[in-house]
Amino acid sequence: MTQVNYDDLRSALLSLTHNETDEVALMATFACEVHHSDSRFDWTGFYRVVGPNLLKIGPYQGGHGCLVIPFERGVCGAAARSQSIQLVPDVDAFSDHIACASSTRSELVIPVKNSAGRLLGVLDIDSDQLDAFTQTDADQLSALLDEVFSEVA
Repeated sequence: MTQVNYDDLRSALLSLTHNETDEVALMATFACEVHHSDSRFDWTGFYRVVGPNLLKIGPYQGGHGCLVIPFERGVCGAAARSQSIQLVPDVDAFSDHIACASSTRSELVIPVKNSAGRLLGVLDIDSDQLDAFTQTDADQLSALLDEVFSEVA
């Protein structure tokens, strides 16, 4: 089982995204690099804020995801609504989990903001393993998102 090397991932992402300000291009590159960096990551992608309290699927890697998620529903909605990281070791224990894929056992969702602090969406990473994510994963990926999306207006 491969586990992410955050130093290598950071170097690769910063190299690939240097001077890029298009948020969809950044999301696509970020999702691809993160997804292939660690075998725990079964589905890796973004849900974009497209209207008041509404997320829609963005660039992702893995099987099909849900197309629309209101802020009031699920782990992604909770992250968007609270603008805080959601680290869920067992999705079956999360009372409002939306089962976009029956294989998902644990989930990590991180809010993504632009340079002005506006919520662009959330990074959603699902695993087919229970308790797959650590606080280190949450902290490292959050810092990396801040760095990569820092130039988006």
